[in-house]
Amino acid sequence: MKLSFKFASALAIMMLAMPLGAAPKIVLGFSQIGAESEWRTANSESIKSAAKDAGIDLKFSDAQQKQENQIKAIRSFIAQKVDVIAFSPVVESGWETVLREAKAAHIPVILSDRAVDVKDDSLWVSFMGSDFVEEGRRAANWLVDDLNKRGMKGDVNIVELQGTVGSAPAIDRKKGFEEILKSHPNLKITRSQTGDFTRAKGKEVMEAFLKADKKINVLFAHNDDMAIGAIQAIEEAGLKPGKDIIIVSIDGVKGAFEAMMAGKLNCSVECSPLLGPQLMEAVKDLKAGKTLPKRIVTKEGVFPAEVAAKVFPTRKY
Repeated sequence: MKLSFKFASALAIMMLAMPLGAAPKIVLGFSQIGAESEWRTANSESIKSAAKDAGIDLKFSDAQQKQENQIKAIRSFIAQKVDVIAFSPVVESGWETVLREAKAAHIPVILSDRAVDVKDDSLWVSFMGSDFVEEGRRAANWLVDDLNKRGMKGDVNIVELQGTVGSAPAIDRKKGFEEILKSHPNLKITRSQTGDFTRAKGKEVMEAFLKADKKINVLFAHNDDMAIGAIQAIEEAGLKPGKDIIIVSIDGVKGAFEAMMAGKLNCSVECSPLLGPQLMEAVKDLKAGKTLPKRIVTKEGVFPAEVAAKVFPTRKY
């Protein structure tokens, strides 16, 4: 009996020492654009792995590049009463109504990677990601320097593969690139069309450019995947990408580094997809009652072909 009493006493002490219940997990609802590129796949993996490491319950939804799917996902998150909603908007406009619904439900919203165009900025608490305008500027500045090194004079004809129509990176990268070109009137964008951020579409549009125009000096692609698709089209046309046509693109994915090491791509401007840890930190801060900065910018670089081999082993995406 004494042994039983001691055991019962010890058990009672242990139960008193234990918390009444572990704190419930933070629930994050995340709506992803899709899987249109190497970049987006790396971005999704970063978010999923970071949520697991942070002990956050992640409700992940793939919109397959359709805004209506993202709006449905956000409404589903509201109905599930998640703690925080985060999403990468497929386009900038058309979010007012659903964001007002989230605000009415007292669920804070974080914009990841891409911004939205709404009249009321209180509908979202923070936007984290790259400065797309600056990326466009960096691409153009690299091009100007490269052309000067080559001693190219006279008119330079540039074709442009734009990202998804209406998306923040497509709008801003074009804006930044053209901003620099204003000071260089001999650099002219002669053709510009969306490749929807995909390799297949990039190849298709580049094929059309090559058939319509025999005087293409430069290709500016809004992402690496479109550039890689365009490289295939250039080779099939009997030309040498990176030599006959100078190519500069944006993202800095491994495929771009491989293309640079093969001499087929001249420069890739970095846009890091590894936002997961930063996002989870922000979610935890929000839950703890902290105020987030309205704008959180990622640090990134510019990688010309001559550094690709040295940098490639360090790339994580």
